[in-house]
Amino acid sequence: MKKLLLFLICGMLWVSSLKAQQTQYMVFEFVKVENDQLFDYIEFKDLMEKVYRQALNDKRIKGWDFWSLQSGADQSDFQYIMVTHYNDPVQMMNGLDEQSMIEYTRIAYPHLNSVQIGKLFQESLKTRDTPMRLYMKEISKTSDNFQMKPGVLASFDLMKAYEGQFDVYEKAESEVFKPIHQRYIEQGMMGHWSLLRTALPLGSEAKSTHLTMNIYKDYMQFFNAQSYEDMNQTDAQRKAVNEGLNSRDQKWVYLATLENVVR
Repeated sequence: MKKLLLFLICGMLWVSSLKAQQTQYMVFEFVKVENDQLFDYIEFKDLMEKVYRQALNDKRIKGWDFWSLQSGADQSDFQYIMVTHYNDPVQMMNGLDEQSMIEYTRIAYPHLNSVQIGKLFQESLKTRDTPMRLYMKEISKTSDNFQMKPGVLASFDLMKAYEGQFDVYEKAESEVFKPIHQRYIEQGMMGHWSLLRTALPLGSEAKSTHLTMNIYKDYMQFFNAQSYEDMNQTDAQRKAVNEGLNSRDQKWVYLATLENVVR
């Protein structure tokens, strides 16, 4: 009996540990580039792909995405979104320090000397500004095997749960909207969906509390999903959807195309 109890406890701990390892943490950096520096920034993102690939090889990150915005609240505020994926919140908060970035640049460009590496790195920093950065934890996602690659389309929906409706909103996303997105995926109208919660403590004045990622393989799939209407939805399901919608404010929707990806 004791052996069985010990086995069950070990099994529960193993499952809990596995679940913790599968939890994703992401940093969203909304990047602004001046018009006269757009060409330089194209070179910068290619440099960053090489640098973050070295960081992936070193197990400092889990992945990195570079998105070009197609639409949003105000495109004069930023034109790109960089998303860095981490295995745990400590890695996410520590990020990659400047010295590590320079060292990874040196590995990516072995033909350059230290002076050239330093100049390349500093020049790349001058081309961009990051007016908004979000630290997020993934709390729900669809079951799929979608592969991220350049050309993929996404909408990043920033939400703010109403005061006192935090749990109601998250329950609605997981129990009402997630199954809808799962059906979309199974019907070939979507690639992936996930719900993220802001990882840092927030006050009532925070602009957003959650973010949903809606991923499509191309514009055809995106527009098919937008025009689809589920005629088999019951009155109870419609009521649940409306209650979920009324628990949050959809602050902004950013439509973006994936240009560079590291996995």
